[in-house]
Amino acid sequence: MAINKLALIRYKTIDDCLRNRYKKWTLEDLIEKVSETLYELEGITSGVSKRTIQADIQLMRSDKLGYNAPIIVKDKRFYVYEDANYSITKAPINNADVDKMKEIVGVLKQFNAFNYFDEMSDMIARLENNLYKSTHEGGNYIQLESNNQLKGMEYIPKLYQAILNKSALLIEYKSFKAQQSKNAIYYPYLLKEYRNRWFVIVRTKKGGSLLNLALDRIIEFQELPNEPFVLHEGIDFERYYSDLIGVTKNSNDRPHKVILEFDNRNAPYVITKPLHHTQELIAEKEKTTVFRIDVVLNYELEREILGFGECVKVLGPRILAQRIKRRIAAAAGLYETAEKNKGEQQALAL
Repeated sequence: MAINKLALIRYKTIDDCLRNRYKKWTLEDLIEKVSETLYELEGITSGVSKRTIQADIQLMRSDKLGYNAPIIVKDKRFYVYEDANYSITKAPINNADVDKMKEIVGVLKQFNAFNYFDEMSDMIARLENNLYKSTHEGGNYIQLESNNQLKGMEYIPKLYQAILNKSALLIEYKSFKAQQSKNAIYYPYLLKEYRNRWFVIVRTKKGGSLLNLALDRIIEFQELPNEPFVLHEGIDFERYYSDLIGVTKNSNDRPHKVILEFDNRNAPYVITKPLHHTQELIAEKEKTTVFRIDVVLNYELEREILGFGECVKVLGPRILAQRIKRRIAAAAGLYETAEKNKGEQQALAL
């Protein structure tokens, strides 16, 4: 059973509502929310009937679309998912919809021949590979980087819509350093990926600098339709992040001339896969090659350099060289301590 576009919007909107545990949803609330979404996305002003939403809920509960949604009514009034972790987005798609998606991928492949769509190549490959896996048994022909255990990926569509619609969000967030999660009002501006991990770039209602919130640290969020949205008035994000490796940056950070000396065994790798778009080769020596990149000094840069281990040396700036030296010494200290403890244990055993 193929799903038409308007029905899919209704199912997805109902799903978004029932996944939002902050609010109790009556049938009237669901009708209102679906009507708003249809108006925003499709310009439909006639709304949606009570009978249509009731039929949608029954269909979502059934196996006709493969959803089997655990929708129950509490207190004879409020619709909720009995399983708080359920979502129709986690349900498998049926063969008819797979065929439609194949047609869409075919159209995208034709557009990809044009230069202004050349960034779609990776996305099309991913779509085609996933569709192939859904209809064929056996292994992959393309193995793409992924992390199936990464949390928060399901938030991307709703966050993207919030950014497009300029909607303020109430986000419950728990950073790595915090012992408890906190709720705050944020204005979302940008979704950004780094090494298969996603972040939403925001500013709090209290103001201050831009913040990046890791999607895997978001507990829950909801749109605040009555909260006025505050636009981003700084420089555009293409420029803001152009001098950066990763996502960590304060508004006062400025790029530094980072000089890196690689041994000639690894230099070809750095040449063919530049660390940053500003990379320049500035010297070729007998045993080493020296590069320059103009980037902000942040945690991700340090991790990138440390990933090359003994194959690279930071020649400048001095502050970065000292940071890397301290971190390498700390890492070496872990092994020295382990060897020392092992030696003491062996001496005691004798």
